[in-house]
Formats: sequence, C-alpha cells, structure tokens
Amino acid sequence: MSETKKQLKVTQIRSMIRCTKKQKATMKSLKLSHPNKSVVRTDNPALRGQLKSVAHLVKVEELN
Repeated sequence: MSETKKQLKVTQIRSMIRCTKKQKATMKSLKLSHPNKSVVRTDNPALRGQLKSVAHLVKVEELN
C-alpha cells in the first residue's frame, strides 16, 4: 500500500509590516513574500510549528 502524504496550501493574507524578525524569517523559509502569494507544502510537524508562529499572517487549506 502506498501512503499519500497530506499537502497544505499556505496563503499569505496579511503584510509582514511590524512583524518580528523571527516571524519574517519564518515567512521567508515558507517562501512567502507578499499578500495573496500561495505555496503548497507537504504536511509535517515542523511545518505545523512554523504555521503556528505566523498563524495571524496566513491561511491554511488541506489539499487531497
């Protein structure tokens, strides 16, 4: 049996103005640079931790 990994679509919804340096570094590592930009990433605990630290800046959707 092949196990398919969950994919998450992460969309930046707010600007990074007035964010901390740590939050800006997290957004850079997620490859998000401006509002309405989206990336698709494989779900894992490290990614969930990053998303938790910038939850007020992004929208997360699960893909099939």
